[in-house]
Amino acid sequence: MVKQSLPKRVGIAVLGWAAAFVLFFPLLWMLLTSLKSEPEAVNPSLTFTPTLQSYGEVLARADYLSFALNSVLISVGGTVLALALAIPAAYVMAFHPTKRTRSTLLWMLSTKMLPSVGVLVPIYLVFRTLGLLDTRIGLIVVYTLMNLPIVVWMLFTFFKEVPHDILEAGRMDGARTGAEVWHLLLPLTLPGVASTGLLSLILSWNEAFWSLNLTSSAAAPLTAFIASFSSPQGLFFAKLSAASTVAVAPILVFGWLSQRQLVRGLTFGAVK
Repeated sequence: MVKQSLPKRVGIAVLGWAAAFVLFFPLLWMLLTSLKSEPEAVNPSLTFTPTLQSYGEVLARADYLSFALNSVLISVGGTVLALALAIPAAYVMAFHPTKRTRSTLLWMLSTKMLPSVGVLVPIYLVFRTLGLLDTRIGLIVVYTLMNLPIVVWMLFTFFKEVPHDILEAGRMDGARTGAEVWHLLLPLTLPGVASTGLLSLILSWNEAFWSLNLTSSAAAPLTAFIASFSSPQGLFFAKLSAASTVAVAPILVFGWLSQRQLVRGLTFGAVK
């Protein structure tokens, strides 16, 4: 193992801290703005008198817990359904590929390049006909379809790392397809499956476009809760920052607690 020189190690450390600060700065600024009064929030200054007034007004104006419950149910439901659909699809593509498997994967990924607004009208009309507007089930379906290409791609990559000999040994012992997936494949790729689920959960939690266009009140998640603090009278930066802080805080804490599992899963199979 080659030992790096001290200046190089210091340079890498400084570069890492600088990149971390750039990524963290928007969250820090949002937090600081939420602690200001509205007149102070307009002026970008680091000198101010901290106050929790905006948080009090935000939590008093809207039922935060109902929005948070909708976010939890919809995000978890969309993630579970996406995994339930993606695991069999990725298994077949990884262990029983055809000549069209690669093109199918590329086609699935290409759907992520389509602007969401391009399919808003047909989806809105379908949901209105089926009675799925402003319902949790409707958003769960949308979030599932939104994340499914990424989930399938990630699981396909993780499943390809599993030696075929292990599954063949299970078949020789009489394991059927369901047992093969449940008792052999999933335990071997658990870090990858967990990181895929975590990523899908984060993407669902942060999704705003569909929640703002397909819900109004009953199934509105925290992204709609944030949007409710912009009005024709103008933008109230302190209240918007406070609403954004309480909305992203749960997923930030969850991501921080599960970061080791997420990194472990994303690097699954990287070292042979």
